[in-house]
Amino acid sequence: SCFITRARQRALESEIIIVNHHLFFADLALRGREWGQVLPDYDAVIFDEAHQIEDVAMQYFGATVTSYQVSDLLGDLNRLSLADRESVVEVTRASTRVGALADQFWLNFAGTDEGKLVLHRSAFFRGRGDKADEPTPKGERFLALRNALDRLIATIRVIRDAPPEVESLLRRTEQLRFDLEFIILVESESDTFVRWAERRGRSVVLQAMPIDTSSILNDRLFSENKTVILTSATLTTNGSFDFIRNRLGIVKAAEMVAESSYDYGRQALLYLPPRMPDPRESRFAEAASSEIVRLLRASRGRAFVLCTSSAQMVNLRRMVEPEVDFPIFMQGDGSNSGVLDRFRRTPHSVLFATAGFWQGVDVRGEALSCVIIDKLPFAVPSDPVVAARQRFIERQGRSSFGEYSVPAAVITLKQGVGRLIRSATDRGVLSILDPRIVTKSYGQNFLQSLPPCRITRQIEEVEAFFSSGMDPSGVVVDEWHEPERVGE
Repeated sequence: SCFITRARQRALESEIIIVNHHLFFADLALRGREWGQVLPDYDAVIFDEAHQIEDVAMQYFGATVTSYQVSDLLGDLNRLSLADRESVVEVTRASTRVGALADQFWLNFAGTDEGKLVLHRSAFFRGRGDKADEPTPKGERFLALRNALDRLIATIRVIRDAPPEVESLLRRTEQLRFDLEFIILVESESDTFVRWAERRGRSVVLQAMPIDTSSILNDRLFSENKTVILTSATLTTNGSFDFIRNRLGIVKAAEMVAESSYDYGRQALLYLPPRMPDPRESRFAEAASSEIVRLLRASRGRAFVLCTSSAQMVNLRRMVEPEVDFPIFMQGDGSNSGVLDRFRRTPHSVLFATAGFWQGVDVRGEALSCVIIDKLPFAVPSDPVVAARQRFIERQGRSSFGEYSVPAAVITLKQGVGRLIRSATDRGVLSILDPRIVTKSYGQNFLQSLPPCRITRQIEEVEAFFSSGMDPSGVVVDEWHEPERVGE
């Protein structure tokens, strides 16, 4: 009668199974372990939105421990129906001690309210020579929790007349202890994992993830399956699949770039404002807000303003809102789906958003006629995963900027650009406010990866496009020349 059991049975009887990336890689990570698999065996796998594979896969080939996971385990143990009274007392005593020491252990990560906190073994153990591995206060809390888990495991193993579910609870407790040790203790000079703590809602999350998943995916996915098909609108950078091949460990594959069915030359216009300051300058926000106001007046609202950070989103909205008469919504003013629904239903509205709206959002027709992007979406270098990937590439004597930062940003930009034209009848203006797309040599990678639309640097041409209802092929546009390359 279990819903999950019935769903698995239907999957076993099916010829085509549709799952999301997370379930697929959860199953892939389980295969070969003692508790088997979630999905039935398959002959072929097709990934849609395949540009997301690396970031999803890495979550399942590392280790994760959460405060919710611990409390959930202890709750299941306390609800366990045992016939032996002595076993009840011992399990209750051991699980209560784990709960109390876990509460103390989570205090180590009080700073996670401010983002991801990188974890290093040295924060838990210090010293050299005879005092090697001397625990710090954080380390003492870790050791106390680990010892309590050891005691709990030993207690579960000797339960008399144990019901069948005890075996699962024992496995969960052993896995929890193993993952906790792997995250806190296992670290070396050549470590290929990155570790951090963060807060998600009311739960503290500890994670250790592989920096490079290419060899794992090659061994576990591409070498083991005869047919794997990857599709996405954003698999190429500058017309090449090299970046995605390298990141995913794909050695041999057939390639195809399917031309879009949209006529971007007639449906879209790209506006690159002149004389914008560098995004790292303090005056960029003021200049950006001025351009956004002019664009919104030309488009009569009906726009997304996609920002690369929450702080920038809030700041630009604060500066723009008093200057326009259009309804303004912002990501965070409710659920993403709720905010998007209000945008769709409100004529001439404007939506300020960050990462959650760069992909997977579909607004067709005149409701979205302008997409404004504040900066080239380079990943935040302080993010633990990004920093670790960059160090990994640099240690091999290669350029992390050219091989990772630029191609990854190109793919993200293409996702944002893709919000504008969603049907053969859509038309609109895309604007990228970051001047580096024309002043830096790497900017050509971005420009040449975008759909083949016309380009202008004159706001008057944007105003004419919107006011006349002409398609961009009827607008007089500046002749485009490759900019002078002024270095990185």
